[in-house]
Amino acid sequence: MSLTLKPAPAAASGTPAAAAPAASRAAQLLRGTPAGVWIAAALLLFLVLAAVVPFLFLRQDPFEIDPANAFQAPNPAHLFGTDQNGRDVFSRVISGAGQSLLLGLAATAIGLILGGALGITAGVAGRRVDSLICRFVEILFAFPGLLLALIVIAVSGTGVVTAAIAVGIGSAPGYARMLRTQTLQVVASPYVETALALGRSRPHILWHTIVPNVARPLFVLVTLGIGQAIVWASSLSFLGLGAQPPAAEWGAMLADGRNYLQVAWWIAAFPGVFITLAALTTTVVGHHLQRRLEAEA
Repeated sequence: MSLTLKPAPAAASGTPAAAAPAASRAAQLLRGTPAGVWIAAALLLFLVLAAVVPFLFLRQDPFEIDPANAFQAPNPAHLFGTDQNGRDVFSRVISGAGQSLLLGLAATAIGLILGGALGITAGVAGRRVDSLICRFVEILFAFPGLLLALIVIAVSGTGVVTAAIAVGIGSAPGYARMLRTQTLQVVASPYVETALALGRSRPHILWHTIVPNVARPLFVLVTLGIGQAIVWASSLSFLGLGAQPPAAEWGAMLADGRNYLQVAWWIAAFPGVFITLAALTTTVVGHHLQRRLEAEA
C-alpha cells in the first residue's frame, strides 16, 4: 500500500471564512460515504463499545456456571444460547470483545513500532544500511506472518502476552516495507530539501519533518492491521497457544465449542461470527480511509 504524502496543512485561522470550507468538506465527506461503510462503522463502534463498556450489554455473568441450563439453544433468556457449562454465550462473546480487541491493538502497536523503526531507519540511513535492512526484512517475508508468530511462541512459550508479541513480530515486516516506502517518498520531497538548505540538522528534519509526514497514513495502517491481528491472535488461542479456557476470548471460545458442533452449534458459531465481523469492519473502514487519503493527496 503506497500513499503519496504532502506536508500537513496549516492550522485553520478559526474565522467564519475558514470554517465554511471545513464545514463544506465535512458535508461532502458525509455525502460521499457509501452505505456499506456506514454499516461497517456502526458495527465497529458496537464492538468498541462492547470492549470498553461491556456492562451496557451484559445480561448475565459470563463466568457463572449453571449445569442445569447447559446446551440451551438461543432463546429470549439467552440470546446466543448457553455452553456446555451453562454459561451465557452472549455475555461471554461481549466480554470477550475487550480481550480480543486489546490483543489486536497490542499486537498492532508492537508490529508498528518494530516495523516503523526498521522502515524509517532504512529510508534515512543511506544505501548500505537500507540494503542490510531490506535483506533482513526479505528473510522475514520468507515466512508467512502467522508462521513467524508460531515460531516466536515455540521459542517463548504460550500465553496472552506472548501471543500479542508474536503476532506483532509476525506483522512487523509488512509495516517495515510500507513505512520504508513512505520514508523514501518524504526524503525525496522538496520540503525536506528546503529544510536541508536552511541548515536544519538531520535529527531535527527526522523528528519534525519526516516522522510527522510518514505518520500521516498510520491511522489507515492501524485500522487495517487490527483486523488481521485479531484473526491471528484468535487463531493462536484456537490452537491453545494464546488465551486459555475459561477465558472469554473469541478464539478460545471457538476452540471450546468445536467439540459440540453437532449438538450445540451456537457455542462456536457466535464467537466465529464476531471474529469475522471484527476483521471485515476494520478492513472496510480502513480501505475507505485509504481511498479518502489518496484522493486528498
